[in-house]
Amino acid sequence: MSYWALNAIFLAVVAAVALAAIVTRRAPQWASVAVALAVVLLMTAVFDNIMIGVGLVGYDEAKISGAFVGIAPLEDFAYAVAAVILLPSLWALIGGARDRRGPHASQTNNAHASANTVQTSTSKGTGDA
Repeated sequence: MSYWALNAIFLAVVAAVALAAIVTRRAPQWASVAVALAVVLLMTAVFDNIMIGVGLVGYDEAKISGAFVGIAPLEDFAYAVAAVILLPSLWALIGGARDRRGPHASQTNNAHASANTVQTSTSKGTGDA
């Protein structure tokens, strides 16, 4: 099995999760994902070239496409793409993108607003006496 065939399996799962996030209208902010992807791809290019250059990681020449970024095979970048798309899509699907103050935030904020109104009203009245 080539590295691209292996990548296709992972990328198909990632695409399915991202599509589920889009269909349920819980998709992440794609502009933020694009910025993160650019940063992660740059870091992958730098560190993969270092790891391959020092002999920490090697690839079977018969299983790579022959396209490289430096000395890193292009196939190696699929994992970075998968992670950057999968994680925010999963986060959106499991509800991490909801209001971070919790499910009862609006009730709590209304209670605080009411308390502040009452406190302000009573403090104005005490100054006149």
